Amino acid sequence: MNLVQSIFKYKCPRCRKGNLFLPMKSLSDILEMPKECSVCGQATEPEPGFYYGAMFLSYIGTGFTYLALVAVLIIGFKLPLNYTFGILILFAMLCYIPTIRLARSLWIHMNVKYDKKYN
Repeated sequence: MNLVQSIFKYKCPRCRKGNLFLPMKSLSDILEMPKECSVCGQATEPEPGFYYGAMFLSYIGTGFTYLALVAVLIIGFKLPLNYTFGILILFAMLCYIPTIRLARSLWIHMNVKYDKKYN
């Protein structure tokens, strides 16, 4: 599995086999992660506050995405502002869970190196 697949499939950055997130049972379990990877033992939270940087990645990514969506809807499709923001809110609700998980996955992949011995 390559780096991009590992990020988008929420796999461990060191072995690219273990899952980063536990299965979701309810909305409160969005960010539930095992303590360590089941394959290689890599800690999923190497230090307290580790995912603070992921918040910034998420904020930047969603900010530009939402701005582009609003621009396309208003300028391209000439939709009224009320409809545009309704669509934006619906889009944000649908993308919330994948976005926050993707930001965490990207952040840990930026900070933990791949180790070929687990391949």
